[in-house]
Amino acid sequence: MDSGGAGDGQSMERLSHHSDETKANLIRRLNKVEGQIRGVKAMIEKDTYCDDVLTQIAAAQSALNGVGKLLLEGHMKSCIVDRIQAGEHEVIDELLITVKKLMK
Repeated sequence: MDSGGAGDGQSMERLSHHSDETKANLIRRLNKVEGQIRGVKAMIEKDTYCDDVLTQIAAAQSALNGVGKLLLEGHMKSCIVDRIQAGEHEVIDELLITVKKLMK
C-alpha cells in the first residue's frame, strides 16, 4: 500500500489492486524470505562460518529481489497504465525514481 498527499494538507490514500492469486504468491515469497532471515540470524548466533552466512544472505537478497520484480511488473501493468490513461503522466517520474531505488 502506498499513500500520496493531495498537496493541500489532505491525505489521499492509494491502494494496489492485486489479484488474490498474486497477493498469495507475494505473501508466500515474503514468508520464505522471512524464514531465510531468521536462518541467517540463527547462523550468526551459532558462529557459523562467515562464507556460509554470506551465501545465505545472498540467497535472501535474491529472493527479495524476486518479490520486487514481481511487484514492479504488476505495478507497471496495472497502476501505471491506469494512471497514464487517467492523464496522470507524472507517474512516469515516480516510476523512474522507484526503479532507481530498486537498482541500488
